[in-house]
Amino acid sequence: MTIGGIVFDLDGTLIDSRGDIAAAVNHVLAKLGYATLPLEVVAGYVGDGAKQLIVRAAGLPPNSPEADPLLEEFLEYYTAHAADETTWMPGALEALNSLRRYPLSVCTNKPRPTTLAVLRSFNALDRFATLVCGGDIPKLKPDPMPLRLIAERLDCPANSLIIVGDGPQDIECGHAVGAFAIGVHGGIAAPERLLAANPDLVLASLGDLPEAIARLEAR
Repeated sequence: MTIGGIVFDLDGTLIDSRGDIAAAVNHVLAKLGYATLPLEVVAGYVGDGAKQLIVRAAGLPPNSPEADPLLEEFLEYYTAHAADETTWMPGALEALNSLRRYPLSVCTNKPRPTTLAVLRSFNALDRFATLVCGGDIPKLKPDPMPLRLIAERLDCPANSLIIVGDGPQDIECGHAVGAFAIGVHGGIAAPERLLAANPDLVLASLGDLPEAIARLEAR
């Protein structure tokens, strides 16, 4: 198998950002008079971009104009506090170090300002050939557009990519372009949602990824 690049989801795959996301959501909810939520509830709303996160947390209709000021406040607060509690996921840093001979990219529905804030706090921006973030283009994962853009930037066929993520959005996005989609347990998405998307391979943690990549390349 010829590998054109390895593409990582961010939240729940490379980083454990649940605490900072929940803190930012609850800051907004409390400031604007909404009830705050437990971390586990907020985590269940993560994965489809910041606007959907805020809409779900506030219990608003998907296109409600009431979401706009909440989203603005969320992005401002979260960008300023994007790495107060956030850590690498288990095995993430080791996997990135082991796989640095490949072009590595991030494909996330997280907005670019907060993505950059986190990666800069970890001094990790130079680890990635390219980033495609929420708001960069009109579509979010699971739409294939973000992954096609990464393939274009890496100058490789989209079906030569390997996408690694903890949620169904990552797996479905990968399958839509014919990429090999690897699911990783232990992230933010519920395991049953990940498995329902039918990943091509499922790993217990990112620590298992380098060996899995070696096996794939040897096919």
